[in-house]
Amino acid sequence: MAHVPIYAHRGASGYAFENSFTAFIKAKLLGADGIEFDIQRSNDDVLVVFHDLHLARLTGVKKFIFDCSAEELGQYKLGYRFSRLFSSKKIPTFEEVMKWANEQQMAVNIEIKESLLMDPTPLIAALLTTELSGNSHFSSFHEELLQLVKVLRPNVETALIVTKKFNWDTLGSCTYIDVVHASKKYYKRRYLKACDYAGKGIRFYGIQGNEDFLKQPHPAVIGWITDYPDRVRKQQKQ
Repeated sequence: MAHVPIYAHRGASGYAFENSFTAFIKAKLLGADGIEFDIQRSNDDVLVVFHDLHLARLTGVKKFIFDCSAEELGQYKLGYRFSRLFSSKKIPTFEEVMKWANEQQMAVNIEIKESLLMDPTPLIAALLTTELSGNSHFSSFHEELLQLVKVLRPNVETALIVTKKFNWDTLGSCTYIDVVHASKKYYKRRYLKACDYAGKGIRFYGIQGNEDFLKQPHPAVIGWITDYPDRVRKQQKQ
């Protein structure tokens, strides 16, 4: 089986709380090649690692993330409902996660979230200063944010997360997109052929580790994004 790099989705989130240092460390221990995480902005222009635009699901706080300062966000406990009462996990900053990832020589898949559409100021600052290890890249559903990445860091890989509205026939003309990220439901000849024709690689997310296509991946596949990096690694070692 060909070795296709494995990115742990929000860390090893099948085993540990998403986008937490516990999940990132677990991903490293389970053999992931890299970690995927999400970045949002605080109201004082600090990038924080958090998936949702609203804080309620993961902290119980009824606020939008961009309405809070970084100091305020750092005080909230991460967890699901009753478990957060006993949690010591906090929302990490982008700077903290990148420091750890670079020390561990872990590749990163940085998903740029919707709060940065409103004000990309902290993203611009990060693009101008952040050191990235090999096989690291920025991904987003928002094409305008990927265009910004390409302008400021033309040599850094950009990945568009596609939806059903995406016109695959235009992929070759999207010069600010280097790679496609897609749900595993798009692992079909039509979409793989479109990537081949456009000369762009594709990473699939939602991988559980038991998919038949993991055994002989299409040449266009350059990465798996999974909550369970150990399961995919086990397949690769067989």
